[in-house]
Amino acid sequence: MSVVVIPTLETERLTLRPLEVVDASRLFPIFSNATVLKHYGMEPHATVDETVHMVTNMIEGMQAGTVIRWGIVRKDDLTLIGTIGFHNLVPRHRRAEIGYEIHPDHWRNGYASEALQRALDYAAHVAAFERVGAIVYTENVASQQMLERNGFFQEGMLRQYMRQNGRAHDVYMYSYIHERQDHET
Repeated sequence: MSVVVIPTLETERLTLRPLEVVDASRLFPIFSNATVLKHYGMEPHATVDETVHMVTNMIEGMQAGTVIRWGIVRKDDLTLIGTIGFHNLVPRHRRAEIGYEIHPDHWRNGYASEALQRALDYAAHVAAFERVGAIVYTENVASQQMLERNGFFQEGMLRQYMRQNGRAHDVYMYSYIHERQDHET
């Protein structure tokens, strides 16, 4: 099996680079934050070791070709502000799901949209995904609005699809369909 190389991507204000284990300590403030994870489908991390384990699993997934995950780094001060990437990759059907999170100190600055647009460009033109899905808690209006502003369409509701804090949550299924210019099948 060959090692999959995840490229570093650039935007005007951000660098999206593959995650490294050393990022875990800088990601812990995000993944231990109950506000960030309120609509994420997992409990906040209690220790840095939990974040190390999660990042290690992401890296192993990238090496196996089952996950693509970038750290979102601000160019102006090199701060790692979150992550974005693809999971549930199904290359045969040219589809994947996207996930992202950003530390609250960096919310409402357009960073999520900027990273999302660059990741979608990569998905369409490099990974050849025609469909990118997103699962969003019905209560997470900010994420829904951000996806819709960036070309995602709400397809429907999945009832009691995610469990968090001891209860089931409904989610909306969103999709972004890249219309291929060459119309290949």
